[in-house]
Amino acid sequence: MSFGLMSRRRVLALGGVAVLSGSSAFAQSERVAKVGLVQSTTGGSAALYGTEQKQAIELAFAELNAGNTLNGIRLQALHSDDGADRGQTVNIFQRLIRQDKVIAILGPTLSNSAFAADPLAQQAGIPVIASSNTAPNVTKIGDFIFRTSVPEDQVFPTVLSYAVKKHGIKRVALIYGLDDALTRGAHDVQKKAVADLKLEQVGIESYQRGDVDFSAQLTKIRAQNPDAIILGTLAEEAAAILRQARQLGIDNKIVFIGCNANISAKLFELAGPAANGIIVGATWFAGYDSPRSKAFVAAYQKRYGSTPDIYAAQGYDAAHLIAEAIRRADSVTDSKLIRNKLAEITDFDGVLGKFSWNADRDITAQVKVLIGDGNSKIFVAAPTA
Repeated sequence: MSFGLMSRRRVLALGGVAVLSGSSAFAQSERVAKVGLVQSTTGGSAALYGTEQKQAIELAFAELNAGNTLNGIRLQALHSDDGADRGQTVNIFQRLIRQDKVIAILGPTLSNSAFAADPLAQQAGIPVIASSNTAPNVTKIGDFIFRTSVPEDQVFPTVLSYAVKKHGIKRVALIYGLDDALTRGAHDVQKKAVADLKLEQVGIESYQRGDVDFSAQLTKIRAQNPDAIILGTLAEEAAAILRQARQLGIDNKIVFIGCNANISAKLFELAGPAANGIIVGATWFAGYDSPRSKAFVAAYQKRYGSTPDIYAAQGYDAAHLIAEAIRRADSVTDSKLIRNKLAEITDFDGVLGKFSWNADRDITAQVKVLIGDGNSKIFVAAPTA
């Protein structure tokens, strides 16, 4: 090998080192905000919500990073699927907090998981924003817990009052899931709302997670001749109940009234026309007429080829809220400062509308009563709601 060739190779090698060194220096100088994203993308019904949330949050982070809206801070989502298993949620929270050193967590999908894992974040001083937990008392876990999903007790009474006035409901039956914090919590709220309106409760039926045949419960309910059937269920179970009710010949005049967990685009894919007329309550729907909402729907459809549901919208706003807190704190390490900046946010202009936090760190967005259109596979605003 000639000296000239050796020299040339050494120069090339040194050049390669210089390039790598420069890239390393750039990476080290970049500020990265690590945010844990704990959503159920497997695990039955939970995956219907978790997938929508994950996709919306990743969309938001991509938009924020592309626009350099955090003054040189890049958002990094560390996603883990807990499979709707609260034990796995606890393990994931521990890893995110102790090993990955995240400065915030978005999730988890289920309230069951939140009650198990959120105390770890509270103890560590890591802010959490839930975008699908609607069980009562989730934010009472501690002052680092926030949520963009309005709790059931702030939604269902409005929904039931609308249904009673619209349909003259006097007699109701209830069906709910026994072994999920969200469905049990929804059922408790529903029973209280029924009692507050002095409606006649003609029967209560229950089921366990994994059940797919609800004919026995529906047969009992049909014999009680209610004016309405109230669902404390997840979306997959709600769809099965709606389908089986029609197959059993339950009168179409009987009104189905759902909980927040029934508001999923998958409800219509699974129930089809049987979902016609189901009444639910939410802070948002895909047809919501606001510039930010329309832009979000268009961006989501372009990226994923489907229309977002309420959980996607709540996840998208949660992502923007934590990003705004990080921007104000101008830190990628001080989770307590980020929590304080998050709590200070007022009059936030989000996809859900303009809202602030209340004293319990729940959002103050206006509740909208929605009607299921199973033929068009969408929820629409209830007339005169």
